[in-house]
Amino acid sequence: MVEGGVATADRTEFTECWRTVWKTPYIMRLALSAGIGGLLFGYDTGVISGALLYIREDFEEVDRKTWLQETIVSMAVAGAIFGAAFGGYINDRWGRRVAILGADLVFFFGAVVMAVAPKPWVIVIGRIFVGLGVGMASMTAPLYISEASPARIRGALVPGTWRWMLGVAGVPAVVQFVLMLSLPESPRWLYRKNRVDEARAILERIYPAHEVENELNALKFSVEAEKADEAAIGEGMIAKVKGAFKNKVVRRGLYAGITVQVAQQFVGINTVMYYAPTIVQFAGFASNSVALTLSLITSGLNAIGSIVSMCFVDRYGRRRLMIISMIGIIFFLVILSVVFIEASNHAPKVSGIETTHFGTNSTCPHYLTASDASRWSCMTCLKAHCGFCANADSEIHPGACLDSTKAIRGDCRAEKRVFFEKGCPSKFGFLAVVLLGLYIISYSPGMGTVPWIVNSEIYPLRYRGVGGGIAAVSNWCSNLIVSESYLSLTEALGAGGTFFLFAGISTISLTFIYFLVPETKGLQFEEVEKLLEDGYKPRLFRGKKEKSKDQVESA
Repeated sequence: MVEGGVATADRTEFTECWRTVWKTPYIMRLALSAGIGGLLFGYDTGVISGALLYIREDFEEVDRKTWLQETIVSMAVAGAIFGAAFGGYINDRWGRRVAILGADLVFFFGAVVMAVAPKPWVIVIGRIFVGLGVGMASMTAPLYISEASPARIRGALVPGTWRWMLGVAGVPAVVQFVLMLSLPESPRWLYRKNRVDEARAILERIYPAHEVENELNALKFSVEAEKADEAAIGEGMIAKVKGAFKNKVVRRGLYAGITVQVAQQFVGINTVMYYAPTIVQFAGFASNSVALTLSLITSGLNAIGSIVSMCFVDRYGRRRLMIISMIGIIFFLVILSVVFIEASNHAPKVSGIETTHFGTNSTCPHYLTASDASRWSCMTCLKAHCGFCANADSEIHPGACLDSTKAIRGDCRAEKRVFFEKGCPSKFGFLAVVLLGLYIISYSPGMGTVPWIVNSEIYPLRYRGVGGGIAAVSNWCSNLIVSESYLSLTEALGAGGTFFLFAGISTISLTFIYFLVPETKGLQFEEVEKLLEDGYKPRLFRGKKEKSKDQVESA
């Protein structure tokens, strides 16, 4: 049913999703049209990481100030926090379809502002509007898909140069806006508004004729139960939030929902997605075009991982995918940390002869006054906020430590040398990029998609909107903290130390997931509610009677 849980595991595999969609293409049209909301965020995340390289070149103020780079990237996340919170109100008041259309308009406006920005602060304003649109779409699209698609396939369905790059971000919003104009509202929302005939008409397009009446009855039962509960706790958003935290079942659901949403961000994924080209430069690839190309490969792996998740999330379960994903994330973060530390320790030396070749006026001021200049390496040079001009014969041979200005950068490149500002040339560079790819492969099928699925299933029907909104806000707040602090962390701890910090936080997150997040695969919503009411315990910590009961139920 539309409001029920997923069916048994053998009916909820990816093949079932494909068979259902093949018979009823209208379902895929619903899912794809609403799912473009995810593309809005995905494209914006990927494009800002590459655009930032060129924005730094156009605006020297941005290149000099780490905090300004972090602000340009993270203001979209700040906007998304308010968009997610406000989106919950719009969803309940005017419906899912109106919320998605509004998100598209706000996102498109922000994309245009970014594309014509004459100053960095205008880019920041555009990023805020883009974030508002993304935040509204992030909580509305999964809800719309969940309510407008058959329950048995719900899990699979829910998962200059820079001016053009940022401006074209408005294209997906326009496409989604046009598509959504031709789509109906969620049948559940229509039924709540006593528009029963319209809800029935939509169900007739989604389900076979012999199933429509059962689905309508199930919808009637769930909406009436929800309205009865609302009469007791009140209809306003504040009343719902208070009621959510007072209700034991919802509170336990929030523990699980917020845990997976916060963990999704604190594994550091958006440092890779927002700053992928910069991280590639940390690994020793100085060219903007090379760094952007390599980072696009990692972004592609993220997209592939989402498809893998569709194939396995209903077969192997939400909890298992997340735990396996977290183990892989922790492993590759630790290895990445070691690789970046080794790359830093083996950075090329600074040569006094190479440095004086460009003249005293071009030399890094800190190098000139350093008492231990003979011990300087490329990494020491970069930490002094200067640039390393590589040796003309080989990048790993001793080079020059120069002042990091546009003119001196040009003098270095005029001699067919590479100028390094973010990372040093290293034999470990390509290995670091490979490990970044493996990290993303570990992240995407599990932690990349499953937290959103869990949050569409973990709350009782009457609290699903407010519960999902609270969890979404926690996700965006965590995202903001990580994206706003990453470059500052790398300056203080180095790339290796920062990844090691994320590995430690990921280990803590894995512990919370293990103890707080139940498996919702194959459970009706009522069964999830009963599970939380009894209090969830991992199998390892259950008594013998509880384990025996599980075995009987699974038999």
